[in-house]
Amino acid sequence: MSSDRQFAGLLAATAMGVYLLVAIGATTAVTDAATACRGWPACGAGFGVPTTADGWFALGHRVAAFAVGLLLLGTAAIAWRRDESRRVKASLLFALVLFPLQSGLGAVIATTSVTATAAVSTVHLAIGVVIFGGVLAALAWALEAATGDPDDEPTDPLADGPGPVDDSPSPDLPAPGWPRTKAKLAAYARLTKPRLMWLLCLVASAAMALAGGPNFTVPVVAKTLAGGALAIGASGTFNHVLERDVDRRMQRTSDRPLAVDLVPVRNAVTFGLALAAISVGLFASINLLAAVLGLTAIAFYSVVYTLILKPNTVQNTVIGGAAGALPALIGWAAVTGEVGWGGLGLAAIVFLWTPAHFYNLALAYKDDYAAGGFPMMPVVRGETTTRRHIVWYLGATLAATAALALAARLDWLFVAFGIALAGLFLWTVVRLHFERTEEAAFRAFHASNAYLGGVLLAVVLDTLLV
Repeated sequence: MSSDRQFAGLLAATAMGVYLLVAIGATTAVTDAATACRGWPACGAGFGVPTTADGWFALGHRVAAFAVGLLLLGTAAIAWRRDESRRVKASLLFALVLFPLQSGLGAVIATTSVTATAAVSTVHLAIGVVIFGGVLAALAWALEAATGDPDDEPTDPLADGPGPVDDSPSPDLPAPGWPRTKAKLAAYARLTKPRLMWLLCLVASAAMALAGGPNFTVPVVAKTLAGGALAIGASGTFNHVLERDVDRRMQRTSDRPLAVDLVPVRNAVTFGLALAAISVGLFASINLLAAVLGLTAIAFYSVVYTLILKPNTVQNTVIGGAAGALPALIGWAAVTGEVGWGGLGLAAIVFLWTPAHFYNLALAYKDDYAAGGFPMMPVVRGETTTRRHIVWYLGATLAATAALALAARLDWLFVAFGIALAGLFLWTVVRLHFERTEEAAFRAFHASNAYLGGVLLAVVLDTLLV
């Protein structure tokens, strides 16, 4: 196991090395840093020293590429020495064959005018993403071989149906007066799922900052964030209403306000409708598209996800990621009146991130979801498959993030945040494979939150500080 850990760590380091090259390459391309270091392999006639900070960045990128190439070669050699599986070796060989082509295109870009190499630069970065995918595939399969259990997939995981309803008596209300009022207010606040608000409002904030323009004003931002927070509150409230019976079967949700009859169902529905109406009204005061998208977000989470996807398909988390992605479109539409590529890029990141994020929580609460009758990935497909999917979706998220850096012309701050937090996220996922504990699942879950939050904050800062 120690040897497997070391090899997995080497693969993870190689993957992050390649991702570092992709991310820095994207930023070098959009900032035209490559023009400050003409020549190959160094500047000038090929062996000159840079004279500007951009030139040193470009040269550093080439030095890093040489180091990562050696790391990839060494990793492939160790894979052959260990006699890893055919698919692990094939993935590394595929990446290794593409690496010289990647370097050659880099030389073309460095020695040719920028206008003539725009397409070459795009291909250069695309091949980098493919190389990253090859190394990540090798990591996923090596981890599965070292830690997976092919027999952990249940044959009929929900055959017995949902678990029994908790018939324990509801908690007594506090004494009349302020104690009872305080408990009621806390219950209504909990209905809104406030822990979701900060991240989804940050998604909308990043989209607005990225879109910019004359409509990126304090009143528009304030109304968008207020409307977004209320939309999340309405969606959360409807979710509590519709899942109140299921919540009583699950340990982690059995104390929710409607599950313990602390808030009457009629009052909760009225509360949710009021939040939704105010939310859509705020969006409508900005523009009609924002209002339509806001209403769509509420309906999608409350009806499509809660009633249709979550109880009926193992892909509920994947498809349900659209609910978390919609705030990016709302934020972009609020300041531009349309759905633009930048908003779609942010939405793609959130959509792909959602399974890599939520599958960790599903692993931690596997038995709880089974008791609730939900066909979550660990319940239906087993923990080994779930952990593999976390790696795949993590890789897709990182690729989408690098693509956004290129398309939206984001700068070094975005790259620095993205690389550091991606490394942390991947490290926790590798540890999850070997530890396979609830603690490890929560560690990866929190790392995923840190990744998305940090990347979104970097978008805001990068765009505002330009």
